[in-house]
Amino acid sequence: MKITNVRADHYRIPLPVALSDSTHGTMTHFELVTVRLACDSGHEGLGYTYTVGSGGAAILSLIQRDLAPLLTGADPRCIEALWEQMWWRLHYVGRGGVASFALSACDIALWDLRGVQAGEPLWRLLGGSRDRVLAYAGGIDLYFSIDDLCAQAEEFLAKGFRAIKTKVGRERLSEDVERVAAVRQAIGPDITLMVDANMRWRVDQAIRAARALTPYDLFWLEEPTIPDDVAGHARIAREGGLPLATGENLHTVYEFEHMIADGGIAFPEPDVANIGGITAWLKVAQLAQARNLPVTSHGVHDIHVHLLAAVPNASYLEAHGFGLEAFMAQPLRIEEGYALAPDRPGHGVTLDWAALEAHRDRG
Repeated sequence: MKITNVRADHYRIPLPVALSDSTHGTMTHFELVTVRLACDSGHEGLGYTYTVGSGGAAILSLIQRDLAPLLTGADPRCIEALWEQMWWRLHYVGRGGVASFALSACDIALWDLRGVQAGEPLWRLLGGSRDRVLAYAGGIDLYFSIDDLCAQAEEFLAKGFRAIKTKVGRERLSEDVERVAAVRQAIGPDITLMVDANMRWRVDQAIRAARALTPYDLFWLEEPTIPDDVAGHARIAREGGLPLATGENLHTVYEFEHMIADGGIAFPEPDVANIGGITAWLKVAQLAQARNLPVTSHGVHDIHVHLLAAVPNASYLEAHGFGLEAFMAQPLRIEEGYALAPDRPGHGVTLDWAALEAHRDRG
């Protein structure tokens, strides 16, 4: 069995509503980089990654120039060996960053191909015994008005969510407190509420913010400071009093190992689209389980629903604002607070390539 063709493409996807957070500003679009692996068995696997608006061309180039030649002619069943080969092919210029994004798209395509060939959905192929996981709606809404913020929360509840995340990190902490208080009042005491600072604060600021937000019964505080400050996360967790989630900006398993070992993280949050794909994501989940920690996710909910359904220490799935629903025949389903993992072979994502063509990046 051999891979006969590797095709990579790059698109810029407009967002229906401009979204905002404390570090990336206002986002009007996101980038999508796809990988399609054709096999001599007649099957095809699809993988993809994304950016918040820049860097996609570099990811595309790495796939086309460095990873596609390595994969062409290889046996797609040897996923772990191929992951190692891709890792070392890009190691000198990578060890994270855009190299991990490129590796992720290819690895996801390999796992999708395996599922398609086996006729099994990924969650079952990976040993899962349940087809649903708890899900929360991830708002990207730092500069929404309070009225719009509360209206969005009500829309999320109407769609079946029973957990919601909102952004914090405004210029004044009092603004964050006012907004979180308004959302908590709008959704009531029984809905799970998380907040996300997107690395906005210094350690001392994050501790102050955590203490000020404690009265609103938050499930976690996400990314309170830069991902590089491992010791700072431990201090925030110890002195701030809120459980911390982080990991969307950690791009190797080794970074997660350090963060988990230092004790500052309650909810490791690997993103399958930038950690190195499914192969690496599962290793982070195992690291978390060994420390008696639940694992959560960031973005790419159509893939993550399978992974969380497959592991015993799953926490919430994030239903992210960068969704591909407009280009999919069967988007993620939410029912009574749960995301349902599809029974279709592989990850089950089928993209409308004709519709995507209008958004191709042409350099």
